[in-house]
Parts: sequence; C-alpha cells; structure tokens
Amino acid sequence: MKKLAFIILATTIAFGCAEMTQVLEEVNSMSGTTTPSLTNDEVIKGLKQALEVGTNNSTALTSKLDGYYKNPEIFIPFPPEAIKVKEKVTALGMASQVEKFEMTINRAAETAAKEAAPIFVNAITSMTIADGFAILRGGENAATQYLIDKTSAQLKTKFNPVVKNAIEQVEVTKYWNPIISTYNKIPLVEKMNPDLEDYITTKAMDGLFLMISKEEKNIRQNPAARVTELLKKVFA
Repeated sequence: MKKLAFIILATTIAFGCAEMTQVLEEVNSMSGTTTPSLTNDEVIKGLKQALEVGTNNSTALTSKLDGYYKNPEIFIPFPPEAIKVKEKVTALGMASQVEKFEMTINRAAETAAKEAAPIFVNAITSMTIADGFAILRGGENAATQYLIDKTSAQLKTKFNPVVKNAIEQVEVTKYWNPIISTYNKIPLVEKMNPDLEDYITTKAMDGLFLMISKEEKNIRQNPAARVTELLKKVFA
C-alpha cells in the first residue's frame, strides 16, 4: 500500500487534473481496486506537502553549521584532481592549512545550501507528463533521479553565484592561495589551480541530491516522517 501511494504521488507530479482520473484508474487496477482511495485534490496537496517536507529537511540538514563538514556522507574533501597538491604541501608542514581549507570549502557549501529549497521546488513542479510516466515506471528513487538527470545544469547555473559569494564570506581563498602557491613553486611539478567555484558547486549539489534521496525514502517507508494528516493518509 505504501508503494501504491507513492506511485500515485509520483505520477501526480506531472499530470494535470484532466489526466488524473485515467492515471488513478490505471494505478488502482494494479492493486485490484476499482475506485480511487484519494481524491485528485488530496493527491496534489499531498505531493506539495511531501516536496516541502523533503526539500526543507534536506536543506536544513546541509545548511546548518557542520552540515557538510561533519557529515561523512557529504563531506567535501580536497579536490581529487589536486590530491598531489595536498600530499606535497602536507609533507612540507602545511597540514593545518590543508585542514582549514577543507573546512572552509564545506562552510561555503553549507552557506550556499540555504538558497537551495526554492530551486528544487521549482524544478520538481515543472515536470512534464512524459517525466511523470518515467517516474511511475522507475525505481524507488525515481523522483530524485529525475532531478539529477533533468535539472542539474539549471541548478548549477543558479547555484554557482551563491557558492561564489559563499567562498568570499568564509574566506576559502585565504587558505587555498598559500597552499597552491607553495605547491606551484616546487621544482618540476605540473602547475595547477582547480576551479574551486565549480568544484564546490558540484559537490554541494551532490550532497543535496543525496539528502533528498534519503528524505524520499524516509517519507515512503517511515510513518513518523509523515508529519501531516494528509501525508499519513496518502502514504498509509
């Protein structure tokens, strides 16, 4: 029944009222019932509530102090393409600077995450009928996967300037510049200077998508996560 309710919700993301009756009848036929257990209005309102709960919870978790930095699931490490930089400067006695740099890039992601909720809500509510069918026939994280596949480019465009401002606020370059400057002075090394804005933006988005996926699963499987009477009814 939980799976059935989520199928109804996921399909509702994309279908307007004119299409809803047909879809509900199709879904109900899968369960052997002949009449919808939920009205169109309840499904639509339930969807909006589920989206609000999921995105708000995700952004609240990531945007708080240490939301990224002390969460091993979404912690943003030293840029992988510059791992040689980390190794070299650590060996030169800059371990403290490396640690502070990693802290500040996570702080930048935490600051940027405060702006994410409305972006995700807008993206989800723009789903098409075709997208709805894909979600209906998809796996347990189909809604989250849709966001990854369909909205990453748009989100990145909107998110990047937020990250840029966050980088300035938490003084990422204060710790990065001495590290990369020291490394690039080492004889015979390949000079590098990764795009920190792009790196932090991408990793911050990845962390948010992961948290939304966890919230999606939680609402579907955990009765305690259904914080309104309508959510309880929809996911009963």
